[in-house]
Amino acid sequence: MMHPTFAIVVVFKIKPESLDDFLRRVRQQAKDSLRLEEGCKQFDVLVDEADSNTIVLYETYVDAQAFADHRQTSHFVDFNTTVTPWVESKEVRRLTLLEESK
Repeated sequence: MMHPTFAIVVVFKIKPESLDDFLRRVRQQAKDSLRLEEGCKQFDVLVDEADSNTIVLYETYVDAQAFADHRQTSHFVDFNTTVTPWVESKEVRRLTLLEESK
């Protein structure tokens, strides 16, 4: 099994009136990504303790190409199109593993 070497952190600020819809849809996105993508190894949905309208995604992939592939899937395209009107802001950080632990 390949271990992840690439991660994404996405910080969403969600419009308050859209929070429930966003949470329902992002949970489905996490399930779809893990179930349908061999290269997606982890997809966590987190809520900021100080601001429940701030949702953070932590995703790991076997490599950067697996993330690029993720962005081309029909479930990602549908997710992105669906949630965009609900989002006030979005920040994406791309991270690579410094070195593998042995």
